[in-house]
Amino acid sequence: MTDSKAADAGGTDAGAFLAAIVASSDDAIVGKSLDGTILSWNGAAERIFGYAAQEIIGKSIRTLIPPDRQAEEDAIIASVSRGERVPTFETIRLRKDGTTVPIAVTVSPVRDGEGRIVAASKIARDITSIKHVRAQLDDSEERFRLLADNMSQLAWIADETGSISWYNRRWFDFTGTTLEQMLGWGWTKVHHPDHLDRVTRRWEANIASGEEWEDTFPLRGANGEYRWFLSRALPIRDVAGHVGHWFGTNTDITEMRDAEQRIELLMMEVNHRSKNMLAVIQALARRTAAQGGDFVSRLERRIQAIALNQDLLVHRAWSSVPIDEMVTTQLSVIGDSALQVALEGPELLLTPGAVEAIAMAIHEMATNAVRHGALNSRAGQVVVAWRVEPAQDGEQFAITWTETGGPPVVAPEALGFGARIIADVPRNKLGAEVSIDFPPEGFRWSLRCPVATISQQPASFGGDTPVQFASHPG
Repeated sequence: MTDSKAADAGGTDAGAFLAAIVASSDDAIVGKSLDGTILSWNGAAERIFGYAAQEIIGKSIRTLIPPDRQAEEDAIIASVSRGERVPTFETIRLRKDGTTVPIAVTVSPVRDGEGRIVAASKIARDITSIKHVRAQLDDSEERFRLLADNMSQLAWIADETGSISWYNRRWFDFTGTTLEQMLGWGWTKVHHPDHLDRVTRRWEANIASGEEWEDTFPLRGANGEYRWFLSRALPIRDVAGHVGHWFGTNTDITEMRDAEQRIELLMMEVNHRSKNMLAVIQALARRTAAQGGDFVSRLERRIQAIALNQDLLVHRAWSSVPIDEMVTTQLSVIGDSALQVALEGPELLLTPGAVEAIAMAIHEMATNAVRHGALNSRAGQVVVAWRVEPAQDGEQFAITWTETGGPPVVAPEALGFGARIIADVPRNKLGAEVSIDFPPEGFRWSLRCPVATISQQPASFGGDTPVQFASHPG
């Protein structure tokens, strides 16, 4: 059954039915000849463009086209003349009052009964509201992009399966990757291999349960170095409660983590030093008592000297410190026993990190020497010697602690926290080679590392001519 017969069956003339559709359409439907003369004009066209039918029919369609868009009509007429339909495109047209209106236009050729192209049919839709919505969406997207790309965290969005489809700029800046490399589960490429299996299992478990995800792990940066991140992801649910997406962030906690480890070590060191300090004070008390006289006042002066020297160390800890001053300050905590220590070495300024690592070792060895080493005896001697010497890959710094004349040394069966202070701390902080020996004649300790790791001075420090300190001046 044809459309015409269908219309007749419904009791309505096909032509009248078609005219009613055109008249009631919300889109402007305009007929025009091949030279652009307007032939028909429906009510929607009047509402959109402001012209009544009697005002515009017979005029050129170019009346509605801005001067800078006249070439569009040339292209439309050319396409229609070839029998081609012009697909929907967006453009600007003029209203009667001279204002512009954004529209979406579709143009089709009109043929007569013999198939010849005799006119064109234009359908125009006012897209002002659509443009407004788009502008709002663009503005919202721009605000989100600015927020996401300038937040301090790395950020990403995954679908319900955990496959990631979006990252913020911070992610790419840090990792040096591209979206193509990271799509899906590509993020595994920048995870530390030692943690990847654990992280993946936990992420998959949270995807399955829909629970908020949190984990801590290292990610590889564009420079090849790994940094630690605290990572969290929240499930984004629809109205039915189903997880459609996950929004995740990675917060760099490398410095925080390092600080926590330093605090932990510091607390252990404070605890250990307090015990050592009590042992030193006990030794001072015994020596002071053995000398007779005003025991209390002399002991108070010595304890006060220890406190003052501790304050000096704290005050100088974060600036370059002469190595002899660093050693002298640390030895001051052992009081008169420091007179049994000889210092040998050239003038040299140490960085704060080197002061921290080496001073801790000197302090530990000094207190140990007073408690049960060479300084436990008045006949005992300690030599602290340092030097700078040439090496294949640049100048090397070496420092030794050598004890003689004390009680016979017996090597311990196991090394305790003190060994960590004199060996592990310099190794980790300075990349130093540290050796500890327990020959019967006296404890020995040595440290070697590149000069560049312990000093900001130029390469030359006065060569092999050491500054001699016959004994500790404190």
